[in-house]
Amino acid sequence: QVQLVESGGGLVQPGGSLRLSCAASGSTFSINTMGWSRQAPGKERELVASITSGGSTNYADSAKGRFTISRDNAKNTVYLQMNSLKPEDTAVYSCFARSAGYGMRWGKGTLVTVSS
Repeated sequence: QVQLVESGGGLVQPGGSLRLSCAASGSTFSINTMGWSRQAPGKERELVASITSGGSTNYADSAKGRFTISRDNAKNTVYLQMNSLKPEDTAVYSCFARSAGYGMRWGKGTLVTVSS
């Protein structure tokens, strides 16, 4: 049982930057992997980035070199620094947490709109 609340979404121009935050509460001790997925209308949800409790990261090809995921275990918070944003990055970004005990949990999501 974990609750995830995202923040930091908004409108940004192409080439700009945003930092998303996701604060976890509840059964945070059971979380081993956290990350971000995104979904645009009419498209399937896709994994953007993930990070383990030990700091190992994984990125989608579209995010490599532009996005950086980080994690503050003490604050139970995961971040996604997004640079060089493109219009195709426009989506609802959802934070997720994975636990061997309860599986996957997602936050409600935060909208990122990249447009001029």
